[in-house]
Formats: sequence, structure tokens, C-alpha cells
Amino acid sequence: MAMLITTDCINCSLCEPECPNEAISPAESAFVIDPEKCTECVGHFDRSQCVQVCPADCIIPDPDRIEDKDRLQEKYHQITASAA
Repeated sequence: MAMLITTDCINCSLCEPECPNEAISPAESAFVIDPEKCTECVGHFDRSQCVQVCPADCIIPDPDRIEDKDRLQEKYHQITASAA
């Protein structure tokens, strides 16, 4: 599933540069994650990098975007193929 930044976000911007898919961007009051680009870092890292650096612990799995590991891997291949 894609990750989701909750309203607890403190707008510190630590997560944005950590995303290998450039799925995180600033919004009006907090950062947001584009679910079409988020692979939970599958294909890049063992763990979601945004979660690792978030001091507010406000990045959670998006309950509305449930995807298994195979789907995340497929999304990773689509993203990296289009970037090449």
C-alpha cells in the first residue's frame, strides 16, 4: 500500500529528499505522498525511508490504498522504466 502522511505532520521536510520515487511533495499545511508513485521503497530499500526519518511518526500505511508486495514491486518497475 502507499504511505500516507497524517495531520500530525510538522512540516519539517525531512521526508521529501529521502523518497527515491519523488512521491513526496509539500502541500498547503503538510507534506503529501502521491500514491501512484509510492512503493513503500520496495525495489530501493528494505524499509520506507520516509518513515525512518520522520520525527513526528506521522507516516502510516494508507488504509485506502492496500497493495501487496508484488504490486509494489510491479509499480517500482513501471516507475523506474519510465525514468530511464
